[in-house]
Formats: sequence, structure tokens, C-alpha cells
Amino acid sequence: MKTKTLKKNKVNVVTLGCSKNLFDSEVMMAQLKANNFEVEHEAKQDDSEIVIINTCGFIDNAKQESIDTILRYAEAKAEGLVDKVYVTGCLSERYKDDLEQEIPEVDAFFGTRDLPRLLKTLKADYKAELVGERLLTTPNHYAYLKIAEGCDRPCSFCAIPLMRGKHLSTPIEDLVTQTKGLAAKGVKEIMLIAQDLTYYGLDLYKKRALSDLVKRLSDIEGIDWIRLHYAFPSGFPMDVLDVMNERANVCNYLDMPLQHGSTKILQAMRRGITREKTEELVNEIRSKVPGIALRTTLIAGYPGETEADFQEMYDWVERSRFDRLGIFTYSHEENTHAYNFEDDVPEKEKRRRADLIMELQSGISYDLNQQKVGKSYKVLFDRAEGDYFIGRTEFDSPEVDNEVLVKKQDAYVRIGDFSNVEIISADHYDLYGKLI
Repeated sequence: MKTKTLKKNKVNVVTLGCSKNLFDSEVMMAQLKANNFEVEHEAKQDDSEIVIINTCGFIDNAKQESIDTILRYAEAKAEGLVDKVYVTGCLSERYKDDLEQEIPEVDAFFGTRDLPRLLKTLKADYKAELVGERLLTTPNHYAYLKIAEGCDRPCSFCAIPLMRGKHLSTPIEDLVTQTKGLAAKGVKEIMLIAQDLTYYGLDLYKKRALSDLVKRLSDIEGIDWIRLHYAFPSGFPMDVLDVMNERANVCNYLDMPLQHGSTKILQAMRRGITREKTEELVNEIRSKVPGIALRTTLIAGYPGETEADFQEMYDWVERSRFDRLGIFTYSHEENTHAYNFEDDVPEKEKRRRADLIMELQSGISYDLNQQKVGKSYKVLFDRAEGDYFIGRTEFDSPEVDNEVLVKKQDAYVRIGDFSNVEIISADHYDLYGKLI
């Protein structure tokens, strides 16, 4: 029995997982709006007739969060708070048959490339002329730009190729058109994302074309910052660093998930690189772009990871002094190559190892931040919160990296504007500054 009036043709889109999923939700929302649906992203009120959940299926924690969210809205449907519940994205791509059996309250499940079918179910048309159009869910001044879909890498632990398919680059001209559209809306910063940035162009142009793409995008008027996320170390196109040096609007920032610091484990992970080669690459990147901020991601507790393997990774992190670092505990994923091995590191031990790395990184981050005190940086302000205006330098990406806090009582800034800020103090992950 319905307990409240639902807004007909109102859709609430709920996004779980990474920025690539967020991009997909924004594309879906633009299509829905063009079909005269009222669309909200993660609506505060439960008054939508339809809920579409864009799920993540990457690792256990992400899968559980997706399942919990589906169950929440299945229950809301039973209570008459929602009329229709649809599920799309990675979890749905990977476990559609199981989910249909386990959660029959969901009206339909769709995979990662099923947007036209989802729209048809809603009696909406897929409008080809809208390709590249999105309803931004981020603040107006920054946006993610997905430059490719899928992945051809054979990493043993990763289920992404199962969910996203083979690597498919978006043509440079299309990305230029999309970016011009974003700039016209007031976007000043774009973050290039893909499962693997460094593979970009091999399928279309028969060469790694990331540097060509970045050059073209950096020519677009109004784009002040371009940031590179999710590069792969093996076969890294060094010419993109030349573009970084030549172009003032290409941030001295690189997010490159390296996954481990033990050659034995990297080989077991089928990463196509050794720890020694990784160290050479990091040193070469730093020598070519002095002052570059390097962000990486690691995995603790991969099958067969001994205390000695972990210590090798710990010592490497200590030597490498990455600007930013995150670490996951290994998740045993069906149908991956690593699933053939015994998941032999206990969960508690995985967590202990991950915590030790993060404790080490916290100290490194604190030391690096102290070196910024007394220096001035160009800061893009994202939001106001409590007593502070909060922004970032070119060395920091939204939501995952350091932030710069400026007291409201000392200055006024407009959200989405750049200002020069002198850093007056710092802690492990935040910088405190004053406007110059």
C-alpha cells in the first residue's frame, strides 16, 4: 500500500563505486532528462517514482555496499515509497542471474553497456545526438572525462575485464567536443579517467596516443587544469611527461596504481613489471617532471604473500615516499586468475599489513606537508564547510587527496575560483593557509 504520493516520471539515480561509474550515471541522467524525466542524483527525499542504482562489483566491500543499497530500495518499494527499482552497472553485469533469483523485487537488471535497453524499458529513446552530453553531479567547476572503456590487461586479481569488456578508446575528436562543452558550462578542471589511461589510442590509432589527446585538450580555452588518473606502469608513454612540462594547464600530478613492491608478488599478479623496473620508472618520472605529485594504490594480502614479501613492499614504500597512497586488502574474486590460488592470508593479517602501510604513509605525508609551510600555491576552491573555505592545489585530486583550508573570517573566496594561498601550517592530510 502506498504511504505517500510519488512524483510521476521522477528518477533518483544512485551511484556506487568509482568516478568511472559516476561518469556513466551522468550520461544516463542526460538521456533521461532529454526524455522529459525529472532526474535527481542521490535525492534527499524518497519521492521518486523510479530508482536506478548504478552498482560497483570491484571487491567484496564494494559488492556488499551495492547489495545493501539494492535491498534498501527493494524494501522501500515494498513499503510503497518507490514504484520501480532498476539496477545497472558492474555488479549487475557480473551477477545478473544470481541477483534476479535473490532479489526478485527489482524490476530489471542491466549490464555496463545496456543504457539503450534500460531507456527502452522506461519507454524512453536513446538519443544518439546527445552522445557526450552529461548532467554533472560534481561541483560546476570540475568534471571527470572518461577517455576509454574496458581493459585488455591480464592482472590476475582484477574482475574489471569481466564487467567492462575489452579496452575501447573514445576518439580524440569526440573527447575534444565533450571538453569544449564542459568548458562552455564553466568547468575549469578535467580529470582524465579510464581503466587504463596508458593504453589509450592503441586500438584506434595503433599507437599510444595519450600525449596527443592531452595536447589537444590543453588547447581548449577555459580549461585551467588537466589531471591524469589510473595510469599503468608497464609500457608507460613517457612523452606525456613532455606535455606536462610544456603545458601550464596540465597538472604535475599522476595517479598510477602500482599494486605491490615485491617482484615475486608482481609476477604472480601478472603485472608485466618488476619492483626494480617500477623503481626505475618512478625515478625517471620524477627526474623528467621535478616536483610531480605521485599517487598510487597497493594491495595487501595477495595469495602467497609472505611476511618477507610484505616487508619488501613496506621498505619500498618507505624509500619511494609517494605523495599520496591508498591500500586495499586482497579480495578473492571469482573467475579471475588469482581465484585458482588459495586465499591463504587471514583477513585480520591483511588488515594489519594494510594498516602498517597507511601508518607509514601518514608519516611520509606529514613530512612532505611540512615542507609546504611558508610556500604559496594556486588553489581551486571546491566548497565552504564550517569555518573554512576548502580547496586544492594542482597536486591534489578531489575527495582522495590533501585539502587546503582557509578561515572564512580571514578572507572571502568564490567557490569554483582560483586564489593564491600561502601555507601557514600543515598536518598529515590537510594544509592551512591564508589568501595572498
